[in-house]
Amino acid sequence: MIAVVHHPDYVAPAPPGSPYQWAKNGLVRDVLRDSGASIEWVEPELMPRAWIEAVHDADYVAEVLEARVPRAKERRIGFAVTPEVARRAQRVPGGTYLAARIALEWGYAANSAGGSHHALADTGAGYCVFNDLAIAAVRLVEEGTVARVLIADCDVHQGDGTAALTAGRADIATYSIHAERNFPVRKARSTLDVPLPDGVDDDGYMAALVETLPPLVDRFRPDIILYQAGVDPFEGDKLGRLALSEAGLIRRDQWVMRLAMERGVPLASTLGGGYGRDTLAVARRHATSILTLGETSQTAAVAQPT
Repeated sequence: MIAVVHHPDYVAPAPPGSPYQWAKNGLVRDVLRDSGASIEWVEPELMPRAWIEAVHDADYVAEVLEARVPRAKERRIGFAVTPEVARRAQRVPGGTYLAARIALEWGYAANSAGGSHHALADTGAGYCVFNDLAIAAVRLVEEGTVARVLIADCDVHQGDGTAALTAGRADIATYSIHAERNFPVRKARSTLDVPLPDGVDDDGYMAALVETLPPLVDRFRPDIILYQAGVDPFEGDKLGRLALSEAGLIRRDQWVMRLAMERGVPLASTLGGGYGRDTLAVARRHATSILTLGETSQTAAVAQPT
């Protein structure tokens, strides 16, 4: 049984003129339902305002929740913040937090949205409104559920917002493996950044991942990993600069899950980035990621990371 957190609010109507693929989350749900996999569907609550304000500036939180975000910030986000988008922005962090709580019991759970790693304290950016990864990590630590959280970000873009929002904390570590020349132009400093040149393929990507992530896990000894499982390192992604095949994405997810299992660390995943003209094809890659992680977590014989 794979636990997947989803809510109808994730499928918000597209704001006028928005380039973001608003149908993606609903299609991911549909692909998972049609897969034949044994899935436990769970609906999250809205993230309490005070928990969001523990990470984001109160004035910005008010702008979003009241759907009055200034045009300059909306341009930076990439779309208008309508009341429906605002409700989605509050629901998604609740989903990442719930996935983490379930993962602590089950070993793995997925949020079918989230991974909004570009959102900063006082503004959103790059299709991200609130930073669900940072919000969930801070809440888990501050309520005493865990002592240490590792946010492992394998999206093709650097997790700049997550790094900035958790900078200086000894209880939250951030890892980002990304295309060096991709968005954002101005990078933040994660606990560990692994910038890759354009065109890195499956073998090159895995070599970098295997060399860098296990030492951080062993040194930091997290109680849970929040995994930003973006599929935009895919070679055909509209906004990517790397060259992973679909088999390479599966290999990545299997390896990350096995690493977590070998170290005895629960893992909760978020959807992250994935872009292209064929929204259904993108959704299938996201659904495959969730199924791969879930199936690997249920494998009795755990292979050593290689």
